[in-house]
Amino acid sequence: MIKKVTSADFRPYGRVLDLDTAAFTAAIQAQPATAADSVVYEPSVAAFEALPLFQELAASVYGGMPIEFGHCSGFNEKLNAVEYHRSSEIDIAATDLILMLGRQQDIDYASRQYDTAHIELFFVPAGTAVELYATTLHFAPCSVNGQEFRCGVVLPKGTNEPLPFKLTGKGEDRLLFAVNKWLIAHKESGLEKDGAWIGLTGKNVSL
Repeated sequence: MIKKVTSADFRPYGRVLDLDTAAFTAAIQAQPATAADSVVYEPSVAAFEALPLFQELAASVYGGMPIEFGHCSGFNEKLNAVEYHRSSEIDIAATDLILMLGRQQDIDYASRQYDTAHIELFFVPAGTAVELYATTLHFAPCSVNGQEFRCGVVLPKGTNEPLPFKLTGKGEDRLLFAVNKWLIAHKESGLEKDGAWIGLTGKNVSL
């Protein structure tokens, strides 16, 4: 069942933001098309960070923190993994898209596992900006009707960059995949080769 981000069911995961996204939508549509059956992520795009929206987000949403404004775009129909940050993430849908969401509170940290039966799906219409709270598990958006999705992604500056230190491999550290990014992958994702922890149990949720 796919729910709406305007429904009460979305409230544990985030909120819809009242933002003018028209200039961003025009800017991201000028980006090259994504290759079929692939997903790209760029943490920082100069054209987006030159928009007045960038300054508005830094001031009114992040309270003056340094931020980065990039995007995630492509073709996707599966969950594959969940990630979380120590901060909210702003997603701006330039096209219709679907978010697969869960709660950090449902992770079993003793086994570092998460049951995908907890995942809920939400439809985000084009032009909508949402804040995903720090405890919201998420990953790449999903396509609608097989079309390319395009989604702006705003996070504290430095998020998703390579870690500048060596991990202990103990406890939650085993999930730390990049700066400010904790990741749990499904065995069908293929992310194990990149060093991701395989801890999603149950189905690899798909549309």
